[in-house]
Amino acid sequence: MEKTGVAIVGMGTVGAGVARLLLDHGDRTARHAGRTLWLTHAVVRDLEKARDVELPEGVLTDDLQRVIDDPEVSVVVQLIGGIEPAKSIMLQLLESGKDVVTANKALLAQHGPELFDRARELGRSIAFEASVAGGIPIIANISQCLSANQIESLQGILNGTCNFIVSKMDAEGADYSVTVAEAQQLGYAEADPTMDVDGTDAAQKLAILAHLAFGARVDWSQIPRRGIDGLQAVDFKYAKHLGYRIKLIALARLTESGLALDVSPMLVKIGQPLAEVRANYNAVGVVGDAVGPVFFQGQGAGQMPTASAVVADLIDTAVGRTSITFETLELWAKGHERVGLADVGSLVSRYYLRFNVQDVPSVLSKISGALGRNGISIASVYQHDVDLSKEGIVPVVIVTKNTSQSAVDTALEELKSVDAIDAVAETFKILD
Repeated sequence: MEKTGVAIVGMGTVGAGVARLLLDHGDRTARHAGRTLWLTHAVVRDLEKARDVELPEGVLTDDLQRVIDDPEVSVVVQLIGGIEPAKSIMLQLLESGKDVVTANKALLAQHGPELFDRARELGRSIAFEASVAGGIPIIANISQCLSANQIESLQGILNGTCNFIVSKMDAEGADYSVTVAEAQQLGYAEADPTMDVDGTDAAQKLAILAHLAFGARVDWSQIPRRGIDGLQAVDFKYAKHLGYRIKLIALARLTESGLALDVSPMLVKIGQPLAEVRANYNAVGVVGDAVGPVFFQGQGAGQMPTASAVVADLIDTAVGRTSITFETLELWAKGHERVGLADVGSLVSRYYLRFNVQDVPSVLSKISGALGRNGISIASVYQHDVDLSKEGIVPVVIVTKNTSQSAVDTALEELKSVDAIDAVAETFKILD
């Protein structure tokens, strides 16, 4: 059987999982690839660091040049995180004639189009299934299986850390800080979870999906985003009373004014697939004009789910599927009318609004008056549980009918000056 030389650059948790699959299950990968995927090099910074995989003699090295100079290595798994030196190393590998498989979402979200263009100039390919949603094959499904469709929308839970936290807050009524600490103890959250909980991670993944699904070249930092770090347990209780759960949703939707992109906590109806995604799982729902709605769910992170996606990319690259898809995506993008981004203020949704108000007459009429002056109709009002921590202050929850974000923003700004309103405490879009 023919051999395809494979190198791994970066032997962290995922790299060790990839090596284990290649070494322990070579017969399985060979059956799918029609050739042996032969691990020749594993490049690391520290040769003395302990690793949870035993590598054959001579495979471990700290010399990237060995990979670049080895003509038997045709595909490299690049698992270094961050932007640099990851970008420079990827360019080196491509320019030395190697195809690349990567899981680096931050690099692709920021420099993906540039790297893709360079790879195509060189006749090489980049495979990146593991960069979004771990073991869920969402990249392959959008770029291959759903290629007969115009994707109309996609909405997903793309960060397992956030989903673990909001699932616990929903199920147990736990405070945010307590739940984050538990997530850290279980290994679901980093010591510094900022990029997860502030929406950055989900926005980077959404930028990659938007490029694949809509041909959009989006700077992830321009995607409107709000994380879960300000969530309060009381809103989970009120949401559940109304028949919803709060989830951090990454949303892309074609509208008449362009492509709407958003990452924020939203209310999702209990019983809908995204509302039932628990713990650290990820999920993506896609709507195509031909296929209709389809739904994918699974482990979005972790050593072996991510390694599974990486090795699948290795197999596709070895047999030539990746290069065909990679070129086809470029032809599609060139023939695709470049989609512009929609004005965020014009986007329409229903809203959940929570106010903390003084328990005095006419306060509800002041709220409804400000909403009405901005063209916002009220669907329901819910008032319950006096806030005993602050005498005379009660929460009022209002669910609006469809309205624009700019209308909501204007109304809430007006209500800040009303003395009887202690705080405009919370707003969430409702995902219908």
